[in-house]
Amino acid sequence: MANKKLWGGRFQAPTSKEVDQFGASIYFDQLMADEDITCSLAHLHMLAKTHIIDQADADQIDAGLRDIQADLKKGNLHFSYENEDIHMNIESILTDRIGPVAGKLHTARSRNDQVAVDFHLYVKRRLPKVIGLLKGLMETLVTMAEQNVETIMPGYTHLQHAQPISYGHYLMAYYQMFKRDCERFEFNQHHTDMSPLGAAALAGTTFPIDREMTAKEIGFGQVYANSLDAVSDRDFALEFLSNASIMMMHLSRFCEEISMWASYEFNYIEISDAYTTGSSIMPQKKNPDMAELIRGKIGRVYGDLIGLLSTMKSLPLAYNKDLQEDKEGVFDVFNTIIPSIKIFTHMLQGISVKKQNMYDATTNDYSNATELADYLAAKGMPFRQAHGIVGKMVYDCIVKQINLQDLSIEELKQYSTLIDSDVYEDLKPETAVKRRNSLGGTGFAQVQKQIQAAKAELAE
Repeated sequence: MANKKLWGGRFQAPTSKEVDQFGASIYFDQLMADEDITCSLAHLHMLAKTHIIDQADADQIDAGLRDIQADLKKGNLHFSYENEDIHMNIESILTDRIGPVAGKLHTARSRNDQVAVDFHLYVKRRLPKVIGLLKGLMETLVTMAEQNVETIMPGYTHLQHAQPISYGHYLMAYYQMFKRDCERFEFNQHHTDMSPLGAAALAGTTFPIDREMTAKEIGFGQVYANSLDAVSDRDFALEFLSNASIMMMHLSRFCEEISMWASYEFNYIEISDAYTTGSSIMPQKKNPDMAELIRGKIGRVYGDLIGLLSTMKSLPLAYNKDLQEDKEGVFDVFNTIIPSIKIFTHMLQGISVKKQNMYDATTNDYSNATELADYLAAKGMPFRQAHGIVGKMVYDCIVKQINLQDLSIEELKQYSTLIDSDVYEDLKPETAVKRRNSLGGTGFAQVQKQIQAAKAELAE
């Protein structure tokens, strides 16, 4: 029995059913059906313009492709694993509808450059969605920061109270992280905006094709300069997965802190009912499940990145069947990060900030110790000496179960005669925050500058 595959002329026997099922990618690459038709139409128009095929044949193929595209939009197309992938499925459907002339569409191309151009277009079309959602999240952060410039909270290192900071400053730190994420995805667009179409299997083609024409029609800004590179490059996909992993890491860190801040022990914020869930057994519970779920989804994004890196490792040039494993992870990550950003942004918008609780947490600790050391240093004492004196004061206060500001002026002077009654103003959390006016610091004026700069960036 002869092999009836579109590529089966060299084979005397059909492939086994289990090989067909195992080797097929149609189960997932059907998501690129519209990209495949779009790129085929561009290739077809180029073949006609360069007189590689007759215009009459091109018109017939064009009509057939557009008919298939219309059925795709209606959900009326049905694919089979026997035809392996989306490219062969579309070609098979086209052949069934218009006859053998459909075979002329594959002139001067290979599935190697066909799958690569489809994949490029798939990512290219979806990156703007990710970037747009990130900018929406950044806008939310700026709005919240503007409302909380003078909201004071403990700043932490090692999860220990360190120094009081502005909650607005805290929010703007995440703004900067997501800004870098945006920039990475924007740069990713440059390497995605490249057309491999016309590289054929690996060496180009003898036909007088016009690669610039197809690139322009599809919407790509440039073409690959090397045909070997064109069919074997997946850097653009790796960049996307890497960028997504970094972005999800930022979301995960934020979700971790939201979960902590909303706990009974911290009680700095409350997440709205719309983005929390309850317990099936404990009536009092209000769980930050959305924050936890986003935090948990980072595992699959990291996994998809490591998966493709591992697939690409040691692959010789040019195309190898291993590259069929490049798409599922990318599809999965798009389907993971887009709803994650949406949910996170909406959850953030519904958060209630418990300003007094945040402030109180900075008055019942020793996060003003650095202010006292700076106070002594400003009066001429070497900072290292001041650090030692204040450290001893903190220890004594811990023993007495009081705070630094609870010490009388007489008690303070026992540690250093440089201390005067003006020290109490310096020990206030609001003073500590306000005075940290160095560039990028938590001082109220500096936070306002960050916010104004962010607004200008977003307006661009």
